[in-house]
Amino acid sequence: LVEQTILYKEVLEKELKKQKITKTQLAKKMQTSRAAVNRILDPERTCSLKSLVMAITALGKHLEIRIA
Repeated sequence: LVEQTILYKEVLEKELKKQKITKTQLAKKMQTSRAAVNRILDPERTCSLKSLVMAITALGKHLEIRIA
């Protein structure tokens, strides 16, 4: 699960670059602080699934989790 979270964070970082959105802009879209966005994106820190989903949703994307 930790590896998956790091992967999601990497994908989120790539999407920020693709959409040319700064961390500050993402924080505004999420109605949170820049520090909170930094914590979400930091691969060394854990974050809740809710936080990841909020960030992904703020970029106009969605997260699918499948159990096979």
